[in-house]
Amino acid sequence: MKKLLLPIISLICSGCMTIPESRQPVTNFDLDQYLGKWYEIARLDHPFERGLEQVTAEYSLNFDGSVKVLNRGFSVKKNEWSQAEGRAKYAKDKETGYLKVSFFGPFYASYIIFELDKENYEYAYISGKKTNYLWFLSRNPIVSEKEKQKFIKRAKAAGFNTDELIFVKHD
Repeated sequence: MKKLLLPIISLICSGCMTIPESRQPVTNFDLDQYLGKWYEIARLDHPFERGLEQVTAEYSLNFDGSVKVLNRGFSVKKNEWSQAEGRAKYAKDKETGYLKVSFFGPFYASYIIFELDKENYEYAYISGKKTNYLWFLSRNPIVSEKEKQKFIKRAKAAGFNTDELIFVKHD
């Protein structure tokens, strides 16, 4: 049964790695500059971060050249920290802000960096293949209203329902 299911699951997940026309990944991407701690400023709701505040994502290199992804957030309801560790790899080439990330073994999903402050790597807009995954990350836990509006405008133009955005609280 396992031998039958693996090819089917692989075929289904192969569609998870396509790039939508409205969200082309950034070019001239520098992973070394991208590594480090990012604060989640906004996101669309999804089960694995539901109810979390003070969310951060930290990226570091693994020995094999892949990227360790550590997502962390505080659940006010449970009064405890929650974290998930994953792994990311280049999905295309080293100069394209397009990675594949996995928190569940051999199954990877698209991680498309479709907007990035290329000068200082101070903010990034991330999406998945579909419009149900969207994040606004920043090196600082607080961003200006101007930056928030810029993100909303760009996300709306890319086809996201920005009325459903959650702006993450940070202490």
